[in-house]
Amino acid sequence: MALDEDLTPAFDSVRSLLEHRAATAPESTYLLSARDGRRLSYGELLARVATWREVFRSNDVATGARIGILIGDPIDFATAFIAVLSDGSWAAPLDPTIDATNAQQFERRTANLHLAVAVSDRDAPLGFKFPWITGRDVENQDTSNTDTAATFSGGLILSSSGTTGTPKVVALSEQQLLYAATLIAQHNRLSPEERGFNPLPLWHINAEVVGLLATMVAGASLVLDDRFHRSDFWKLIDECEATWINAVPAIISRVAALNDGEKVPARLRFVRSASAPLPPALLTTFESNTGVAVIESYGMTEAASQICVNPLEGLRKIGSVGPPVGVDLRITPLEPTDDVTLDVSTCAVGHVEIRGPSVITRYDAQGYEDRFDAEGWLKTGDLGYLDDGGYLFLVGRSDDVINRGGEKIFPREIEDLVLTTPDVVAAVVVGAPDEVFGQVPVLFVQFEASTAFDERVDGIIAELKENFARARRPVRILVVESFPSHATGKIQRRALADNTETVLMARDVV
Repeated sequence: MALDEDLTPAFDSVRSLLEHRAATAPESTYLLSARDGRRLSYGELLARVATWREVFRSNDVATGARIGILIGDPIDFATAFIAVLSDGSWAAPLDPTIDATNAQQFERRTANLHLAVAVSDRDAPLGFKFPWITGRDVENQDTSNTDTAATFSGGLILSSSGTTGTPKVVALSEQQLLYAATLIAQHNRLSPEERGFNPLPLWHINAEVVGLLATMVAGASLVLDDRFHRSDFWKLIDECEATWINAVPAIISRVAALNDGEKVPARLRFVRSASAPLPPALLTTFESNTGVAVIESYGMTEAASQICVNPLEGLRKIGSVGPPVGVDLRITPLEPTDDVTLDVSTCAVGHVEIRGPSVITRYDAQGYEDRFDAEGWLKTGDLGYLDDGGYLFLVGRSDDVINRGGEKIFPREIEDLVLTTPDVVAAVVVGAPDEVFGQVPVLFVQFEASTAFDERVDGIIAELKENFARARRPVRILVVESFPSHATGKIQRRALADNTETVLMARDVV
């Protein structure tokens, strides 16, 4: 999909985009199910969207309403998602693991979204207060009187991942979503012949924009899996005829080492990595073993999924998330209260701030006004620096920095080193309270094997002593069985700091 000079998408609404695809290529496949082989063409999707629209009208759901989507099946979820956007309403995707049998709990989990109605693949909980539409309502609907007049006023309502504290509600318009999706389709060189593979949760911004909408913008097809499955992964990629994969570092780490007999399909062009930092050692290992390029990116819900991304063709810099694409990005100086001056390769580390057509200018709630300045710049909460080529390097979150008696320690520099040591699956450094220094770094590590920790921990300690001064080294190493994580694989650092149930071994670093 070509962009105009001002980077304006070719379509101003999801409905006009879908109608164009259905008119020009009605038989072309849009979605496929990785588990049961179901296919949905653009023409079939348009017909199902018309059914949904009539269901909304017959249930007195006004255009522009906020509609919760609680559907587990990927194809059914995607259909309802596109239907809500095409109706000019606001889609509020919900975690399908939410307990919908408990009305009070469900309403408490969704209260900040201010829903008018929910659509679901399960029955409404007893005592539920607002309308609830099930799949049966859609199957039995007569669409003979479906209104064909287009009204475009909706978008997407999401809570941020909450890694910086209380989740913030984000409202993204259709135009912002299509702007980001168009940039992604262009950057990834997507065409109608391309086929993506998406095992990521559809109730997150990444799968919605990078997967569903960018695919539609390109007139391409997308394979949806219910979740990531390691068994026969590369065989499935081959059978689905995928040309690119939408992934996160947690998935890349699982498939970087090929099992006996596994082969990577030659048609696979690239793997896109998002949602969490990608350790340079993991990127190098994956590309060496598979021969497939990893395109590392950086985004957030507040920017409709994408901020920076490494070039698909051209210079990719290991350790960088690439230059900004379609947004303005600046690094602002650390405030005096940050109490740190750090230069990396002569580039000063500071706060990452963004603004642009895909970036929100306010949250959908009161209390976060300080995240924006008068010129519309959004404080992302990330710290990083830009090199001479305009590539962004992230060093961590501003609230993850450890203050050891005035010495500021960035967890990622320690984590990236530990991840290069043999048999390490994941590593996280957090700050622990200390009576003398205020905070000290503690390292949590997960190994591939579940026994013989002593020798491997000795190796990590040796690497730490060789590369970091004592004041910057973790004071303790905790070997854990697993890490608490979000659905996208992003580790929950705050939960980890309080979690001692899965500790298999502890060792002081002296």
